[in-house]
This record gives sequence, structure tokens and C-alpha cells, in this order.
Amino acid sequence: MAAARWYHRDISQVVAEKLLAKAGRDGSFLVRDSESVKGAYALCLLFQRHVYTYRILPDEEGLLSVQTIQGIQARCFRTLPELIGAYQHPNNGLVTPLLHAVPRPHPEEDSDGEDARGWGHTAPCPGAAPSSRTHIPQQLHQRLQEQVHSSPASDFMGFMAEYLTHHVHDLEALCHGHPQLRHLSTALATACRALHSEIDFTLAGLETLARVFDPPVSPRSPAREQGFLSSDPDLELLLNKISTVNHLLSSLEKKVLRSLQETVTRHNLTLPSVAVAPLPAARPLAVQNFEVKVGKSQRAALTVDVESGTVTVTKRGGGSPEEVIPQDKILQLIKYQSVQSKVRLVCARENQKSLSRDFIFPNARKREAFCQLLQLMKIQHSNLDEPEIISVYVGTWNMGSTPPPRSLASWLTSRGLGHTQDETTACIPHDLYVIGTQENSLGDREWVEFLCASLKTLMAIDYRVVALQCLWSIKIVVLVKPEHQRRISHVHTSSVKTGIANTLGNKGAVGVSFLFNGTSFGFVNCHLASGSEKTRRRNQNYSDILHSLALGDKRLGGFDLTLRFTHLFWFGDLNYRLDMDVQDILSHIVKKEFQALLANDQLSLEREKNKVFLQFSEGDISFPPTYRYERGTRDTYVWQKSKPTGMRINVPSWCDRILWKSHPETHVVCNSYGCTDDIVTSDHSPVFATFEVGVTSQFVPKEAPGSGPEALACIEWESIEVILKTTSRSKCYIEFHSYCLEEVQRSAENTFQNCDIPGFLKLGWSSKNLPMLNPILPDLEYLGDQHLLLSIKGVESCESYGECCLALRSAIGTTARQFETFLFHRGEETGSVRGWMRVRVPRGRSGTRERLYEWISFEEEDAEPVAEPPTRPKPAPQRLRSRPRSLPEPATGYTNPAYFIFEGVP
Repeated sequence: MAAARWYHRDISQVVAEKLLAKAGRDGSFLVRDSESVKGAYALCLLFQRHVYTYRILPDEEGLLSVQTIQGIQARCFRTLPELIGAYQHPNNGLVTPLLHAVPRPHPEEDSDGEDARGWGHTAPCPGAAPSSRTHIPQQLHQRLQEQVHSSPASDFMGFMAEYLTHHVHDLEALCHGHPQLRHLSTALATACRALHSEIDFTLAGLETLARVFDPPVSPRSPAREQGFLSSDPDLELLLNKISTVNHLLSSLEKKVLRSLQETVTRHNLTLPSVAVAPLPAARPLAVQNFEVKVGKSQRAALTVDVESGTVTVTKRGGGSPEEVIPQDKILQLIKYQSVQSKVRLVCARENQKSLSRDFIFPNARKREAFCQLLQLMKIQHSNLDEPEIISVYVGTWNMGSTPPPRSLASWLTSRGLGHTQDETTACIPHDLYVIGTQENSLGDREWVEFLCASLKTLMAIDYRVVALQCLWSIKIVVLVKPEHQRRISHVHTSSVKTGIANTLGNKGAVGVSFLFNGTSFGFVNCHLASGSEKTRRRNQNYSDILHSLALGDKRLGGFDLTLRFTHLFWFGDLNYRLDMDVQDILSHIVKKEFQALLANDQLSLEREKNKVFLQFSEGDISFPPTYRYERGTRDTYVWQKSKPTGMRINVPSWCDRILWKSHPETHVVCNSYGCTDDIVTSDHSPVFATFEVGVTSQFVPKEAPGSGPEALACIEWESIEVILKTTSRSKCYIEFHSYCLEEVQRSAENTFQNCDIPGFLKLGWSSKNLPMLNPILPDLEYLGDQHLLLSIKGVESCESYGECCLALRSAIGTTARQFETFLFHRGEETGSVRGWMRVRVPRGRSGTRERLYEWISFEEEDAEPVAEPPTRPKPAPQRLRSRPRSLPEPATGYTNPAYFIFEGVP
């Protein structure tokens, strides 16, 4: 049966509403997959400019029925087409009969003939038996994916996928008694056309080498095998050449080995024993010196000894004695924002008053190196059993289907161009290494062993493998220090194909998620569609990955992937290009005018439009475009590429990127973001970024449970207001998820509703309709690290209109605090939420302590010195604003105009 034109598979609710709005007629309808119930469907129906959503649920016997208004007898149907046909008549409980089916939009084809959802991808009608003609290609596509583990040549796989889709022509010919398989021969000859010259070149070299070790080598080609008859003479010639290569390769190793053994025997040689060098011991950190300026002109030297835990200040000239400051006397480190090379050291003295000292470094990178060393010193000399801060390295590299060089030192130590590590801190080992590659032709085991050996050579540490996930040539490897291995749990891996027909893995993503003690991490490495003109296709790739990647806690499966983790890092060959003339690009690169180029960067432009990577962060780009270089050098960009369809232009671009998104009020600092300049085997340069990340561990209350009257903390709501971008009139409720709650909590239906503004629905809840939440532990120190995930769901459909994340830390106190943030669903901004909340902590449970990452703060140039040693650094007071604090200041950055419309703001 042909695909039902009204069935749209797994499109989101937002997309469904857009399609119905475009149709515009009452009674327009479509069916999509349900997001809340597996195997169920959602019937979306347009009436009087509003979209009504009905759930179609299967019963135990697989019969389908529509959930309609009360008092209407539910009818059951064996197939979805039968159900749709029945509801095309009135008086069936729907707001209007199903009159006008909204068809799936025709995909836009790109220059390679692949549409935005995947080449040739069709949706079979649910409940209908697929015909053999459509079922067989699906089976063959699946077999192709299962048999081919990695694909070094995506173009070839494209030829094969196309043949499998259209192989029915050969099937029909076979049924009529013609077994020649002409279409297969044509596809193979086309796909292998470039092999002739490559094999001729390889064959000549192999024969020459064979003659060296076996002069009386037999004729050029062995006897042709007669078992395979091809209708294409070029293909038959190619098969003979391949047979010759196979014969030579199988015999060459034996010939060389036999020749060498005869040489050893003939000359009575003995092979010397090879002394195995001892493995390097763990290296202590060397003492580092920094030249600084104190005051207006005084020169001084700062000596940082991490192992002994001291900082020594030595003033130049004047005979001043050295001043040694133990690490436990350093109370605070303050970085100036107006002067990037300036830092203030606040130290304790015997008279209980603090002493502040300002130092100016030669540049900002030296200051950062000094701060990192002091942070490391604090960590090493703390008495904590569990870490509060870890360092994370993230790297991405499109290897261009060529083996890597012998050394990856510059990549793994963040050296090269851009915001790089200073030489004093470059070789400090990170706690986590997460390395993503694309077009990686090495075997999985070979690649992991190579990375571990490289890190052992550089850091003298045997890193442990947390996870490896591969999709053809797309790989992600997570390595961790041995002492942290026990802290890793709940490891999950997943992959998503976005290549041809969304069935081939030449493009797609791989991901890894896990818990580090109490902090959840997610890492996604992707390879998106290539080509300057394929921006929309890349956006769709991102959306497909976001929707399909199965990572993190399964209980949070209904939430947007970007909200499931405390910290999510997304990186890879994103393939977004520069929309500029190539000569203008080259001119700006020579002048290092990167900001002018970034103004035309497709990824930056799409992020500004809220099309992709909503609320993600990226480090400042101060390095040249990483693609497309001439292999063997980093001095020349090769922007022309010959393709069978003609000359293709690949302008230099920042294809390789690293972005991240973290829960609000968590600690994450990007310490470096750049690319190497000495790894030249690929046309891409490797990219790196390093992060300082705050982590939590299992909280142990000072008072054991049951030792006294049970005191409860509570989360109270005064009101919540939601504005949704939707044409629905549905009543909604709110679900509250958090690891600090014993179970999911749910509000009552909204008490206020306004849909006067077309395309928007305003909802409100009073305190009476919102639940009071009781966390499992009442301690302030515990609650300060917790977050709430909110999901706004329709009463009829039980499907989410949007989700968000709120931090409890800023709401702790006796008075309610206002919150405001965006709502997301499947990567799209779907609305906004704001309200007032308060987190009450019982007396006796308000104790807390300073975190290791809180002793470093930022101050403006005119800030007053700290007079007293701080007992607990407090965050700067937040002003209540009319939009989320995470957004840029300009009003145009707030993209939900409904607030201004509803509130009468011009």
C-alpha cells in the first residue's frame, strides 16, 4: 500500500502546527507519532485557527481508538487508515470532521540529489502491510548497514544505497529470464571508475617489489577466473586487476620473510636483543616562575611550587627578603576583567586581617597559567575525599581518511593557534579526555591504543577507557585518570545515522553519557552534511540527532536532550561554512580579521536565529578557519575540488567546532579553544578545548537520619506564568522532575488561560494549583547543587509543549525569588516561563562551606579590596529583569514577542 499522505511520522508538535496553519482550512488534519506513548499516534486537527490534538491509542489487542470528549462511545479499528476514514464523517466526538488531509511536504533536493530528510526516504502507512517492492529495499539497506562497519568512502556507499533502492529493475529482469543484472554492472562500473588508475599504480609497484625478492616472477597477470561473467568489459578488466593485486599481496610477505631468513642463515647473523625502555614514572610538576609587576614600576618574581603548596614573592632590587605564602593562607584569587593580565591575591595574616596584593603579568595567558597552577595546588592539598572540580579536555578532528602522524602532542596538550595553553600548564594532565574523530580509517582497537600510548608518553599516566562508540568512521573515545575510574557510573552510548536515507552512517553522530559521582555528563560527536548550500540540511541533521540520540537517564527521555545533563558538550565536523566570496575570505585570513569572517559564519547566523544550539556556549574563536587546507602544509587553502558533477567550491571555514551547555548556576570555565598548526595529514586541522568543571559527590548529612525530629525543606510557588508558541487551546499541567525528589510531582490544570494573540497561548497557575515539593534532604549545602526540570504538558495529549531547568541555589531564602527562562522542545524554543519560588531550609540545616572553585572570582578595576577573609564567597546579587539572565542585553535577543504583546509594550 502507498504511504498515507496524511501520516507525517515523528515530526514535532511545532512542525505539525506550522503545516496546519499553512493549510488554513477548517478540517485540515494530519497524523504524527505520539511523543508520550510508544506505538500511539497524535491526530492534529485545525478548526477556527486553533489546533486540537487527540491521542490515538492501541489496546491490548492492537486495536486503535481515539480519545475524544466524554460521552462519546469510543470506536476501535484494526488499521489507522480505517480509523481516519471513519472520522471523516460528523458527530464522532471531534471538534470537526476530518476533511482535508495535509500531505507531507516534498523534500528539497540539494546538489547531490539528497533531500533534507534523507535520500528517497518514504513513510509506510501505519497498520498497512508493506508491499514486497518497498519491503525488500528496506531489508537490504539494513543488511548493508550491518555488514559495513566503517566507510572510508561515502560517495561509494551512496552509489550502493541508490542501487539497493532501485534494484527492482534487476529483479524484474530476472523474473523475465534475464540474469545479467545490467543495473548492478552499471552501478559498480560507475562507482569503481576511479579504481583503474589507482590499481594500475599500485600493481606496478607491487610487481617491481616482487621481482626484487623473486626475479623469475611469473607473467604480469594470473589466469583469469572464468566463474564470473560481467556484461561490462571495463568491470571485467578491473576484476582481473584486483585478482592480480590479491595474488601479489598474499605471496609477497612470504617471499620477503623467506629471503630474510635465508640471509640470516647464510651469513650466520644473530639478532641483537632489544632493550625495553622502562616506563616513565609519574612526573611531579616542576616549579614555575612568573615575572610580574607590583605597583606602578616594581618588578617581582612569583614562584609557584605545587608539590610543596607555596607561592614565593621575590622583589627585584632593593634587597627585600623573599615572602613565602602557604596555600592555606591564600583566601581568594580575584581576576580583573578590565585588565586581562592583572590579578589580586588575598592572603590571611596573624592579626586576622587580610592582605591584598595586586600583580600584573606580561599577558593574559600567563595570568591564566598562574591561576590554574594555584587552583591545582588547592586541589592537591585539600583534605577532601572527593573532587569538587575536574579538568576536561575535548578534541575533534576530521582525519580525512588518512592515518594520523606519529605524534599528537600539540593536539593533546592544546598548543597551536587561538586561545591556547601556556607552556607552564600545557603538560598538566586532565582528568577526562574526550576525543571525537570523523573520517577515521583506523580500527577501533588500534585507535584507542594509539591514544592511550600517546597520553602515556606525554603525561606518564595509564588512562582508562570509559567508553568507545563508533558509527562507521565517526568515533568518540572517553578516557579517565585511573583514580577517577571508580567515580564513573551509568555509562550509556548511542549513535544516530543522518546519511543517505537516514540509513547510512557516513554522516551522523555518536554519543556517550555517564555520571561522575553526582554530576551528569553528555558528549556528542557529529559529522553533519557537507556543502556550502546545505545549511538547512545541517539544521535538520542537528534536529534528528537531538531527537534520536538515546543518552542519559531513561526517566528523562521525554525531556530535550540538552536538558538531561548537568554539562553537555557537542562537537565535531559541523560543516557550517562562511557565506563570503573566497577571495574576501583569504584576504581577511591574511590580516587575521576573524571577526569580519565570523559575521558571515553560517553556524553563528543560525544560532542567532535560534535555529540550532539554543543557549549553547562557544569559546572565542581567535584561530584561522580549520578547513580546507592543502594536505602536508598549513600555509595554503585548497578551495576548489573536482567532482563528477563539476568543479566544487569549498571556501575556508570553521567546520570543526566545540560547544557546550550547562545547567544554570553551575561552574564551567573554558580555559582554551584553538587548533593545531603542525598536524598536516588531513585537510582539517585538529581542534581542542579545555574546561574547568565543578562536580558534586554523594552528600552525607552531618545529622544521621532518625537521630532527631525529621526536618523538611520545602519548595514553594507563589505563581507560574507560561506563554507557549502554539495555536492550541489545550489546558495544561506542569510536571516537576528532580533527583532531589522521591518521585515526579504534578500540578493541577492551569487556572488562567488567554489565547487572544494569534499563535500564542498564555497560561497561569496560582499557588493553590501548584504542589509544595519536599526534597529528600533538607540541608542547604545539598540543595544548593540541585535543579528542577519542568515540563508543560497538554491535558488531552499528555505531550510536552516545552521544558526548562531551574536552579534551586538562588531561590534559597525566606522570601520568594523571581525566575524566568525559555522553554525548549526537540531543540526548538517553544515559549517562556516565569514565576516566583522560594526554597525554605529548616534551622540547623543552613551550614555550608566554600567550594574550591569559589575562591577564584572576577572583579572590575575599581573594586575595593576585600577587608576581611571571606567565610563563604557569595554570588553577585542578581537584578530582576524582564527576560532571562542568560541572554544578551539587547532586547532583540528575546525572541518571544508574546510578552510584549500581552503586556502592551510597544
